[in-house]
Amino acid sequence: MSHTLGIRQIQKQKTRQALLDAALGLLEDQSLSSLGLREVTRAVGVAPTAFYRHFRSTEDLGVALVEEALGSLHPMIRTTVTAAVSSEERIARAVELTARHVETYPAHIRFIARERHGGVAPVREAIRDQLARFGVEVRDELAKDPEAAGWAGDDLLMLANLYVDQMLITASLFLEAQEAGEAERDRVAQVATRQMRLITIGRLHWLD
Repeated sequence: MSHTLGIRQIQKQKTRQALLDAALGLLEDQSLSSLGLREVTRAVGVAPTAFYRHFRSTEDLGVALVEEALGSLHPMIRTTVTAAVSSEERIARAVELTARHVETYPAHIRFIARERHGGVAPVREAIRDQLARFGVEVRDELAKDPEAAGWAGDDLLMLANLYVDQMLITASLFLEAQEAGEAERDRVAQVATRQMRLITIGRLHWLD
């Protein structure tokens, strides 16, 4: 019996992932608010009623896509921000991580960029919650730096959110640069590096 349940659970997970993958593909050319569950189930080859075994609504599916797109990034973000030899090394790691993630998961980045300010409230809230978590995690790592001595907690969180926002902007620019070639990708990386340096310089003089 347990073996049969295990097979069913595996199949259920495969169907759920297939629905997520199909939705992500369909969202390349439209927003979540215009996506119909019949489109998704048709792409997977299952009956519309099967959708509700995995998600309550397309909004619920969108929230799951947010978790898939951003949830796995938390360990990588912490690793990127952890104490480095220099601020330049930290900036270089952040820019490279962003570029690599966009190259590997462009559809996820496009989905987040479109839905962050889109029309589906639960998805906007899920993205906002994930970004808030990033801000707190980056703040906690920055607090370990000697330069953080004397900083108020709210100011340190503001700084962390500046870095997070900059990485989001950079991700969108890397996405746009994908079809433009290596030269444009390098230009985006250089601009992002300079912008993060500017934030870092401001950090060094904030307590002045």
